[in-house]
Amino acid sequence: MTKKPAHLTERQAEAGIRRLVNHSGNLLVEGFHLLGLFAIGASTVWAAVATFWAMVGRGQASIEDLLLLFIYLEIGAMVGIYFKTNRMPVRFLIYVAITAVTRHVVVVVTTHKAPEMETLMTAGAILILALAVVALRFGSYYLPSAPTGKPYFHSDIGGKT
Repeated sequence: MTKKPAHLTERQAEAGIRRLVNHSGNLLVEGFHLLGLFAIGASTVWAAVATFWAMVGRGQASIEDLLLLFIYLEIGAMVGIYFKTNRMPVRFLIYVAITAVTRHVVVVVTTHKAPEMETLMTAGAILILALAVVALRFGSYYLPSAPTGKPYFHSDIGGKT
């Protein structure tokens, strides 16, 4: 029988240090993600509460306020999904964009007497964003990236998961 040397070889020591550094780096990245998610989530809740209390203080809610609250809701849902799955739900980003552009259209239409080219262009932007959502949903259904062949997120296309 041959005995193993009592000391580590240089290669084994380097491999051990590399594992320790990788583990520490992964731990720091995960901690940063969690800290960032909690900061975004808390900021979203804070902004939504401030908007709500401003509406209460005015005694009325405008459509712009309601759309802004809806944007906060979508951001909160996006943070929750990312927290649970570690995957960025791109569709929710597009929903936020659609709501933001819709909010802009409402402001433009209520402040201008006659519809202008800006209104048509922003309506076109909403249509393009809506088509992007449709493309993403069909893509996630027909071209899933999950190893099981199922989409990562629930899709109501065809009633399947």
